[in-house]
Amino acid sequence: MSASRPIGDSGLFVSPVAMGCWPIAGVTSLHVNDADSIATLQAALDQGLTHFDTAHCYGYDGESESLIARAIGHRRNEFSIATKTGIAYDNQRNRITDGRPATLRRHCEISLRRLNVDRVELLYLHAPDPHVPLAESAAMLDELRREGKAMAIGLSNASLDEIQSFHSICRLSAVQLKYNLLQREIESAIIPWCQHNSLAVVVFWPLMKGILAGRMARDHVFEPADPRLRYPIFHGRLWQANQDVLDALGVVANNCGKTIAQVVVNWTMHRPGITSVLCGAKRPWQIIETAAADGWRLDPSDEQQIAAAYARWLEETSSLL
Repeated sequence: MSASRPIGDSGLFVSPVAMGCWPIAGVTSLHVNDADSIATLQAALDQGLTHFDTAHCYGYDGESESLIARAIGHRRNEFSIATKTGIAYDNQRNRITDGRPATLRRHCEISLRRLNVDRVELLYLHAPDPHVPLAESAAMLDELRREGKAMAIGLSNASLDEIQSFHSICRLSAVQLKYNLLQREIESAIIPWCQHNSLAVVVFWPLMKGILAGRMARDHVFEPADPRLRYPIFHGRLWQANQDVLDALGVVANNCGKTIAQVVVNWTMHRPGITSVLCGAKRPWQIIETAAADGWRLDPSDEQQIAAAYARWLEETSSLL
């Protein structure tokens, strides 16, 4: 595995490939079960992943956090935990964003109990609440850090203006945002600002909900209950354009003796400003595959092929995005 990377100036270090623990929650992932989820968490740690990312709302009743405690809690000194506060499900399983200070404290304390820990290494505000002044949310997270419930603070799902506003109240160590080979919106402004201010950038969706894993053919038939069907990227011209990119990635993968998923994660982890790549998994083989994206680098010629495929994709889809 490559050397660990710093979470800003917090003194924390994480593996370049980390485990995203949303799929094991079983909310939008099909065919999830505790036995496989526990085995997946254990496999991730055995493969050298040292950072596990979860949230108060990963699961209708915190299933993701509880599974981490059950599966690898006895190896607590081998890994760091990030969790998030500010989003939860109500009794009707509606997802509610609530950035009020009292709610953020309550979510954090519940998460600590589920994880069976006194503190987490990294605590994120899961998303800004448009009905609560961001300064109030930021002040509460700073208070939780000063109380020792978190070693460092992060912000997720936020714009650059929101990141800057939050940072002026509560010093951020990390931001967490969507980023992958085809969805690069944060490259233009957010990543440069984070680099200039020494903030870690932790990214989710590196495989774009599974498309960039390269395991779904053009004629793939989704199960009717698959939540991915609600995303435009799985339909029509966008779907076909994505498959064109996969054809090019398949050539690169063959050239370097890797899988498409490994090529994509490796490309992502070596982008300027990217600290760690969250790879979701619900089966051990999935996290074993993506963990093997670390420890090597794409050749410049492979990078050029990927850049050319992206340029073609961008030209074809610009009118659709």
